[in-house]
Amino acid sequence: MILKLPDGRISSIMIGENIENLSNYLNSEKIFILTNPEISDLYSDVFPAKAAVVAMPAGEQNKNLHTVFDTVRQLIAAGADRKSIIVGFGGGIVCDMAGFIASIYMRGVKFGFVPTTLMAQVDASIGGKNGVNCDGYKNMIGVFNQPDFVLCDSKTLKTLPERELKAGLAEVVKCGLIADGDLFAYVENNIDAILNCERDKIYVIVNKSIEIKAGIVAADEKEAGERKKLNLGHTFGHAIEKHSNNILHGEAVSIGLVIAAKISELLNLITNEDFIRIKNVLANAGLPVTTNISPANLLEATGKDKKRENNSVHFVLNRGMGNSEIREFSFDELAILLEKALKAI
Repeated sequence: MILKLPDGRISSIMIGENIENLSNYLNSEKIFILTNPEISDLYSDVFPAKAAVVAMPAGEQNKNLHTVFDTVRQLIAAGADRKSIIVGFGGGIVCDMAGFIASIYMRGVKFGFVPTTLMAQVDASIGGKNGVNCDGYKNMIGVFNQPDFVLCDSKTLKTLPERELKAGLAEVVKCGLIADGDLFAYVENNIDAILNCERDKIYVIVNKSIEIKAGIVAADEKEAGERKKLNLGHTFGHAIEKHSNNILHGEAVSIGLVIAAKISELLNLITNEDFIRIKNVLANAGLPVTTNISPANLLEATGKDKKRENNSVHFVLNRGMGNSEIREFSFDELAILLEKALKAI
């Protein structure tokens, strides 16, 4: 699959490609694999022989500028130059950080991704958003920059803890809800097979999710309009992450999707039956669908989110199953809807 931008830039996305073929996509004498120690232990045997491995600490708490500076120092010490290529090899945090570091190192070097989690394959590695957190707020420092390539090998998902696989499924459900009711129904009808990592089922959901996201990004790379739909579930998802300990991004998005669905129902954009389907598919996947965080705390975090504009926020709503819309709400309006939704979930 090719993600082609209007200015001619392209990003090659290989779905179902073997990670053993990584060297075929690296045309530089200086290759730097950015990863974390756990991923390096699992996959070091497929790293190109001439590649230098630069380790970054794992965990959302390390997705910050301190880690960026430490990694840049390692790249300098290892002799990385402007003709080098950086490969982010790992999950969503690794991809986000590797893309950001490659975009700023010596004003930018080429980079690609080998995403090893479902979350990274369908979301973090696709679309050119690269960044780090600041004081617990998600991706507040970052850039738009497309990778040269993305290599998705479904067998890497078999090494994932079940919780990580389930978290990634939230982003697949999101893609189905915003643009493809058939994808949503496919997940709904094949949850057990997907969670068992059946290769043909994984291929379908990864391919369709990437197809949806790549199509939206190609039309609106910098999130001026249509791309905002990819934030379905993320407005309150990010707020939940801010006020939670030990919650995965996909778990927070799952709760955010349920809140968005209930608000959509309150606005008569979907039926109660639609809402129940959305809530059930996430619950059946083993994902959380409720939160005890107060509306006040959720709104406080939302007020500092990137999606805020003055005293309003662009909020993504469901419009039927497989369609969505972006609507602007004042914070007062959103506060009323949020309180009603949390009481009704």
